[in-house]
Amino acid sequence: MSPHTLPSGTKILSSSIFELINTMWWGVAIGIVLVAILSKIPREFVMSILGNKRGFNGIMRATAAGFLLDLCSHGILMVGAKLYERGASIGQVMAFLIASPWNSFSLTLILIALIGLPWTLAFIGLSMLIAIISGLLFDFLVKRGVLPDNPSTIELPANFRFWEEAKNRLAATNFTLGFFRSMLITGFGESRMVLRWVLFGVLLAGLVRAFVSPEQFGTYFGPTLAGLGLTVLVATILEVCSEGSTPIAADLLTRAGAPGNSFAFLMTGVATDYTEIMILKDTTKSWKVALFLPLLTVPQVLTVAWLMNGVAV
Repeated sequence: MSPHTLPSGTKILSSSIFELINTMWWGVAIGIVLVAILSKIPREFVMSILGNKRGFNGIMRATAAGFLLDLCSHGILMVGAKLYERGASIGQVMAFLIASPWNSFSLTLILIALIGLPWTLAFIGLSMLIAIISGLLFDFLVKRGVLPDNPSTIELPANFRFWEEAKNRLAATNFTLGFFRSMLITGFGESRMVLRWVLFGVLLAGLVRAFVSPEQFGTYFGPTLAGLGLTVLVATILEVCSEGSTPIAADLLTRAGAPGNSFAFLMTGVATDYTEIMILKDTTKSWKVALFLPLLTVPQVLTVAWLMNGVAV
């Protein structure tokens, strides 16, 4: 059977998989490189930057790091998993992941072009607020014993000086070809778990695209409770990378007149993403930690989205 005689669903599936891989490869590649770099950075340096004390300061640092790191949702998962292994608290990892996927410089510029500066700033501010609140809630639940703590958490020496220690470590490191080769091999090896779930998510997204008509989006996703609920449902099922979710979110605002649905599509894709949940489960070795991500974040997202739709109507 030639490609021209394939059933339409099969052609859409294959083209969707190709498109998604072609869109996200750079984010995955950068994620592998960052994981490789982090593997060579001692844990005490990572914790010195993020802050080794629980509470608002550490969560704010993690949220800011997530906002500033220009990576797609798939690449960021690798970095988040590595931060956990390096000793970041569960609250910091969650704040980092929630603030990261579409809050990047490149996608912010795209959003400004698509929906305007005021809505873009509102989306960024509200998403970072949800990241901070969620991170604080996770650390609180760990403190109360509801969720398991990160066993890799370390305490920094009282006399630890970041810049002085970094200067000494750099001077003692031989940056040879073998050093960089081993670093990249480590990056690939420690990214295999994430790559497995990313590829699984790509397949599911291709299946949804093959059997769900794009025209249905504009018809059923208005600024109503039903439209908001359907948006959350589709965002949960549809595995879309940050580059792909931004144009869809813009259409929900400009064509469907539903800014809350647009915000919910961006945020719920993060909070209920099955790839992210499975990676969190594998990273933390806890189903409870992974499932608390949607449990704590989705109610916040729905409340904010509903209020935004009410303002727009």
